[in-house]
Amino acid sequence: MATTAVTQQPKELLRDKAWARWTALGLLAFAMFCSYVFMDILSPIKDLLQSTRGWDSTAFGTMQGSETFLNVFIFFLIFAGIILDKMGVRFTAVLSGAVMLVGACINWYALTDSFLGSSLETWFNNHLNYIPGFDELGVSPFYEGMPASAKLSAIGFMIFGCGVEMAGITVSRGIVKWFKGREMALAMGSEMALARLGVATCMIFSPVFANLGGDISVSRSVAFAVVLLMIALIMFVVYFFMDKKLDSQSGEAEEKDEPFKISDLGKILSSWAFWLVALLCVLYYSAIFPFQKYAVNMLQCNLTFTDVAPDSFWAKDSVAVVQYVIMILVAIAAFASNFQKKVSMKAALLVTSIVGLVIYCYMGYMRQSASTIFSVFPLLAVGITPILGHYVDYKGKAASMLIVGALLLIACHLTFAFILPLFKDSAVGGVVVAYVTILVLGASFSLVPASLWPSVPKLVDANIIGSAYALIFWIQNIGLWLFPLLIGKVLDGTNPDVVAGLQNGTMTPEQAAVSYDYTWPLVMLACLGGAALILGLVLKALDAKRHLGLELPNVTESATEKAEAEGAEVVAAEG
Repeated sequence: MATTAVTQQPKELLRDKAWARWTALGLLAFAMFCSYVFMDILSPIKDLLQSTRGWDSTAFGTMQGSETFLNVFIFFLIFAGIILDKMGVRFTAVLSGAVMLVGACINWYALTDSFLGSSLETWFNNHLNYIPGFDELGVSPFYEGMPASAKLSAIGFMIFGCGVEMAGITVSRGIVKWFKGREMALAMGSEMALARLGVATCMIFSPVFANLGGDISVSRSVAFAVVLLMIALIMFVVYFFMDKKLDSQSGEAEEKDEPFKISDLGKILSSWAFWLVALLCVLYYSAIFPFQKYAVNMLQCNLTFTDVAPDSFWAKDSVAVVQYVIMILVAIAAFASNFQKKVSMKAALLVTSIVGLVIYCYMGYMRQSASTIFSVFPLLAVGITPILGHYVDYKGKAASMLIVGALLLIACHLTFAFILPLFKDSAVGGVVVAYVTILVLGASFSLVPASLWPSVPKLVDANIIGSAYALIFWIQNIGLWLFPLLIGKVLDGTNPDVVAGLQNGTMTPEQAAVSYDYTWPLVMLACLGGAALILGLVLKALDAKRHLGLELPNVTESATEKAEAEGAEVVAAEG
């Protein structure tokens, strides 16, 4: 009888062990953290690019928008989804890491002194000034007169963009593989919250590396991000072997054994629920990521900063390290507080995170830097995303959370548009309003990974999840390409005095950079939130009518869910 009991014991897989699946998540999350650092590494040093490389706002905006060019117009993301479904998570993860690194290296070389005066610079000056078809459509990633360094940098950013978006859909698929039937919303939310610390990292350290030793070099900032992408590739390689070990235990074949069919895309595109989720995604991301490109300049235009004395502690590079250490402490304490069962320990961690956050904000204020103020963006999200993910996992209400997120998006962008400018003459009041609004905006964005991404597996078959994520990311990339351009056009159109001042020489580029009125671009972003609110209400109504399960918890005790968890009944119950 004892022998019979042993033979009936379900085989424990690697993902059934909490340490293993959370280690896999950590590898994926850190790789995405590195990609987020590179994605915005040039945003805080836009002024230095203008003064050292001759990039005006048009060149900067065109280069930044190039990240999504191949994904949108060459449909690379669709091919990435096909690669993911046919080749599997681990192969695509390593491939995405390698592609990101190649693009980043090209981007770095374009900004080095070695590129200046080279034959390659001459070639770029004389070529890529007209792209047939794309120029007529007004979507060309280059234009006549664009600095050669910006052109080559744009090419590198395009390649990086292919890799980072491929990594995004791969990471989402990997989390589904390791966490299905378990804490999937918590895992997805935690991954994105931790990865977004990369935004704060580049905001803090990019200006430091660019000005290191008093010798300005924008390539140093990019080199810092390139090194991180090398580490990201290593993380993907380690994940490769973990994932391979899991498949060898389970006897499962990777998704490559499922042949891709064009009809699969038809199944996805014919779903109204899928389209609602995809449009919600593009609206959310378009209201956030393009805003990040302009957020530092928006703060410079709406807040009054004073010069910090050169011999002051707040002007030293070491203060950035201290502030970053405090940021990590805040993030760890806030994140860990969600997993404490003892009330005293939970309270201690919460107090630590709150006190650390106050100190962090104070240091940002004393440094009188817009980039360090905006670096607070992901910190509240790190603390509350596990709460949101846990709630969705065990209580459900994903569609309802999307509605709440839309309301917060609207409130934050309208605050930036109409309330923050009222405090321009208040040195402290303006910074306080900015900090609170930035924190809430970051927290609202955490609702997307915690509630939206885990909903996708409920809408499509398991064997085409990669293609479904690829389609969503492709639709999202259309917004990420379009809205940075729209923000720039709206800024120019609603600030004719600034444009005229630059043209007739009555205003220097430095003066113009802090003189823009951001009201209408921010209203436009608030309208995206309004559209997301409407779609969220429609999605919730559709879920109630068709019983899609979006409002249901991800973790259940049903026999069906246990079977889908590959026989991990005992471990799942203990979790």
